[in-house]
Amino acid sequence: MSNSSEIRVFAPATVANVACGYDVLGFAIDSPGDEIVVRHCDKPGLHITKITGDNGKLPKNPAQNCAGVAALDLLKHLGMTDRGIEMEIHKKMPFGSGLGSSSASSVAGAFAVNQLIGNPLSKKQLLPFAMAGEASADGAWHADNVAPCLFGGIVFIRSNDELDFAQIPAPKNLWAAVVHPDIEILTKVAREILPKEIPLENATQQIGNLGGLLCGLIQEDYGLISRSIHDVIAEPRRQKLIPDFYKAKRAALSAGALGFSISGAGPSVFALCEGEEIARKVADVISKVFSAIPIENQAYVSRINPTGVHVVQS
Repeated sequence: MSNSSEIRVFAPATVANVACGYDVLGFAIDSPGDEIVVRHCDKPGLHITKITGDNGKLPKNPAQNCAGVAALDLLKHLGMTDRGIEMEIHKKMPFGSGLGSSSASSVAGAFAVNQLIGNPLSKKQLLPFAMAGEASADGAWHADNVAPCLFGGIVFIRSNDELDFAQIPAPKNLWAAVVHPDIEILTKVAREILPKEIPLENATQQIGNLGGLLCGLIQEDYGLISRSIHDVIAEPRRQKLIPDFYKAKRAALSAGALGFSISGAGPSVFALCEGEEIARKVADVISKVFSAIPIENQAYVSRINPTGVHVVQS
């Protein structure tokens, strides 16, 4: 087996929930993201030989690493567990950021190995293997990060159990301003503070907002998008985990954002905007709110990424 064949892939960060779409809506952005390199080797089995950007936090045992789990699950499905493959993982996004870090690694792991062995499966067929990788990291089974990372664009998940999803067209001039404050929020904690029961009034309002947001995206109706990006269930409880959240929200809306909320379980926050100029202004004012606390933070401005995971040149 030749050692010269090598594949490098990039899997982008994602924004999940998108305010009113808890566990059922997400979109991909251009950066940050993770890179994974795979190559053939003579030693049978999958071997993680190098991990960078993780400060020593991630295990090299493939069975304990979400990228390795996704790849192993794929190889087992194909009856190729004895195939010799080396994997390098280059983490280029923060852990626990609310930007789908484990999803990016899981998607990249499955996609890279599939590419290396000749693309026996389509992207759609890779979804359950990437899901298995992410589930190994956080114990949850929801595709609102994994699906947009894999396919790109905006993805609505009708059923997480059945992995039944639909891609939603992104308006041509829709931009995202995403800011990650350097604080840690455990997904487990962010889920535990959510209500176990939801009043009918809140459920009705949330369903209306989600339907309005989907219609606004499809129709490129920025006014409807703006009126619909409201979360009456998770955000009111999770905002207390993010310092000066409502101050950042007011600043974003005053700067022209269509809407503002928490990305995934946080602490990252996002704003949807009409146009790049507004998105950059919004990202700047959000960043200044966190810097004034002071909390170090990173801002990303991006169109909705239409590609998702893809092969890059070495």
